[in-house]
Amino acid sequence: MKTRAGERSALIALLLLLVATLGAAGCGDDNNDNKTSTSKLDTITAGKLKVGSDIPYKPFEFGRAPNYQGFDVDVVTEIAKKLGLDAQFVKTPFDTIFRSLAQGKFDMVASATTITAEREKEVDFSDPYFPADQSLMVKKGSNIKTLDDLKGQVIGAQLGTTGADYAKNHTDASTVRTYDLIDDAFNALVAGQVKAVINDCPVSKYAERAHKDLSVVRAIPTHERYGFAFPSGSDALRTAFNKALAEARKDGTLTRTSDKWLGTDPCKGLPGTSQ
Repeated sequence: MKTRAGERSALIALLLLLVATLGAAGCGDDNNDNKTSTSKLDTITAGKLKVGSDIPYKPFEFGRAPNYQGFDVDVVTEIAKKLGLDAQFVKTPFDTIFRSLAQGKFDMVASATTITAEREKEVDFSDPYFPADQSLMVKKGSNIKTLDDLKGQVIGAQLGTTGADYAKNHTDASTVRTYDLIDDAFNALVAGQVKAVINDCPVSKYAERAHKDLSVVRAIPTHERYGFAFPSGSDALRTAFNKALAEARKDGTLTRTSDKWLGTDPCKGLPGTSQ
C-alpha cells in the first residue's frame, strides 16, 4: 500500500509529464504551421517558382537559359529566395504569355508588364514596382520628331504590347507593323523597313547602347506601371510576393536594381516625359 508521501510524489511526476507532453505538442504545432504556410503558396512544383517571361527584353530580361539576367530576373530571384523558392524562368512569346499563365503553365509572369484593366480581366497583378512611359524612337537624322510627324508613315512595335496599342490607336501612321520580339522592331528601324518604333521608354533608351544609329527623340506620357502577373485566384502566392516586394522597396533593393540596369531616370530630360 502506497504512503501519502508516495501519492504526492506520483502526482507531481504526473503533472510534470503532462506539462512536458503539452510543450512538445506545442512545438510540433509550430513546425506544422510553418510547413502549412509554405505549402499554401501552391506552386506548380514544390520548392520552385516557374516564371514566364518574354526574352529578350533588355534590360529587364535577357540572356541564355538557364542563366538569364536583367532587372526583373534579379528582383524575382531575390523575392523567390525570401519565400523559400527557386525561381526558374521560361522563355515565352509576349502575345500569348497571359493566356499561358491563365492555363497554369507558370506560377507567375515577370516581363516588364504594364498593369491594364483589360489584362486584369484575365490575370491578377502584384503591387506596381516600376513606372514607365512609351517613347518614339527613330533613326538618327530622321525628320520625325513628334507624333504628328508619323502621319502616313510605316511604324513598328512589339506584338501584344501597350506600345502596339498606342501606335494603332493614337497615331495617324498608315501602317503599324508588329514583331514578336522588340529587337526585331529595332532591327527593322535600322534597315529602314519602318520609320519609327513606339515602345516602353526605358527599354528603348537602353537599346541605344547596342544601336548607335537609333535615338529616342520623345517620351510619350502614358503613366504606365509595371506589375508581376499571377493566375486569378492565386491569392496566397500573390500576397506573400507583395509582402516581400514591399520589403525590397523599403530596404532599397528595387532602387539598387534599377540603378544597376538602367541608371538614374533613363528618360529624364526627354521631351514629353512624365518622370
